[in-house]
Amino acid sequence: MSAFAYPRPQLVREHWQSLNGPWRFAFDNERRHKLPSDPIHWTHDITVPFPPESQASGVGDRGFHVACWYQREFDIAAGPGRVLLHFGAVDYQAKVWVNGHVVAEHEGGHTPFVADIGDVLNADGRHTVTVYVEDDPHDLAKPRGKQDWQLEPHSIWYPRTTGIWQTVWLERVAATYIQKLRWTPIFEGYEIGCEVFAGGDVADDLVVEVRIWHGDSLLADDRYALLGNEANRKISLADPGIDDSRNELLWSPERPTLLDAEVLLLQGGQVIDTVRSYTALRSVAINRDRFMLNGRPYPLRLVLDQGYWPDTLLAAPSDAALKRDVELAKALGFNGVRKHQKIEDPRYLYWADRLGLLVWEEMPSAYRFTTRAITRMVREWTEVIERDYSHPCVLVWVPFNESWGVPNLTAIQAHRNAVEALYHLTRTLDATRPVIGNDGWEASATDILGIHDYDCDPERLQARYAITDASRTILFDQRRPGGRILTLDGFPHRGQPIVLTEFGGIAFTKPAAGADGHTWGYSRATSEVGFLDLYRRLLAVVNTAQLFSGFCYTQFADTFQEANGLLNADRTPKVELELISAATRNEKID
Repeated sequence: MSAFAYPRPQLVREHWQSLNGPWRFAFDNERRHKLPSDPIHWTHDITVPFPPESQASGVGDRGFHVACWYQREFDIAAGPGRVLLHFGAVDYQAKVWVNGHVVAEHEGGHTPFVADIGDVLNADGRHTVTVYVEDDPHDLAKPRGKQDWQLEPHSIWYPRTTGIWQTVWLERVAATYIQKLRWTPIFEGYEIGCEVFAGGDVADDLVVEVRIWHGDSLLADDRYALLGNEANRKISLADPGIDDSRNELLWSPERPTLLDAEVLLLQGGQVIDTVRSYTALRSVAINRDRFMLNGRPYPLRLVLDQGYWPDTLLAAPSDAALKRDVELAKALGFNGVRKHQKIEDPRYLYWADRLGLLVWEEMPSAYRFTTRAITRMVREWTEVIERDYSHPCVLVWVPFNESWGVPNLTAIQAHRNAVEALYHLTRTLDATRPVIGNDGWEASATDILGIHDYDCDPERLQARYAITDASRTILFDQRRPGGRILTLDGFPHRGQPIVLTEFGGIAFTKPAAGADGHTWGYSRATSEVGFLDLYRRLLAVVNTAQLFSGFCYTQFADTFQEANGLLNADRTPKVELELISAATRNEKID
């Protein structure tokens, strides 16, 4: 398997060119330079897409740097059609030149952008791309997730990620091409919603052909005329009726059935663009106090996943590493992950789609409340939803976590307005998935009530979440996990599903791993036996508490100073996977 696979897994063309690898690099902390023609002193070679703070980049500098430059040459012949230059993610503000011409500017550290560079290519086929990045490490009014604003990582915050941290790549397309696909599963009607958007030179005689397969069986072969630059249709599938037959076609973690697709764009009867894609038939919904998957109550067994690696930070070491993380989450007994404060690489979502793992998607937080912070968040969150809308693995959207960025929800109306606005915006952009306005506590507008509670005494947890009328009153009116009320005034619990979205956090490091004095968790175990025993007892409580529609254990892997992972930072298990898996599912092993 190649280290970096095709970066956009739901709109795949046969030919593409990766620009990952060695680039020239320089910090520019005084912001002295404005143009690629300036006398930039290239002090480093850097390996893209690894950020300069990472060891894998070849730079490994975790100091404070507000700006930096990248440059490299690439070869692609000038010719008919268009050449698109793609950036998977650049943190935080990027400006791009090709052969001295500005081709793109983008703000937002977690979402892709693209430049049409065909008009600025040299006739000899040799070209230079230059990227300027600004990423103020002290700016707390931008979406930054777990990136620390202190020099050394502290508490629950980790090393910063500056600049390019996902794949840079090229593809050649026709003058008119398929720019975007959106797939919407419509479970109730046994239909697939298909939206095709054309880019480039839009003409009046564009037609799109859509073919969908289940394995070798052709399910649909449709043709639509584009109106303007888009076609928007529902593709009806033959409903087999009885559940046993229906289940053959439905996607779930237990049976991740994907439907392969091919989309062709025609002009004047001639094919001008062809892409491969995939979708799935499945539904996620709320029914009273339960989370529903494909029309049936589905208990959520999630694990909190920070998405960091020791040597590459937020960037994945390889496509194989992303696949392995999905496999490990399933091997630990979970049916989903809560990607915490990170918008993960699309290749992770591809493997979650392919292998069957639910993904709870959460916006990286800003930490100051300003109009600029909210404006930035709205723009980037909109791009996040657009990028990941079609992935069947994505089950819920979470714009805010633990009141980060809106720290005075109980006192300031503007903070409450922000949460409610992002909730309703998200439901407007995607009406097919539940939304949690603010996860953890101080809930207002929300489809699921998420609770964060790190009490590691199983007996106290069991008593706290036992179901009685009195206990419900105490829970919502008096209990304050994390010192915060669970629901804001005016937003009483209305019967939504309750999910324990953070708990556990048992720190355990073997003596050989060292550094016990430099690591922490929410509680601590001193041996494998003690670690597994406490994990088993906690998981027995949350698996059997009827109040909960699911849970999310903290966390998947050790992350820098946080040693509360089920795995070490290098993804080796702390305890046998089979034992953890059985405990996660509250099953006994003989």
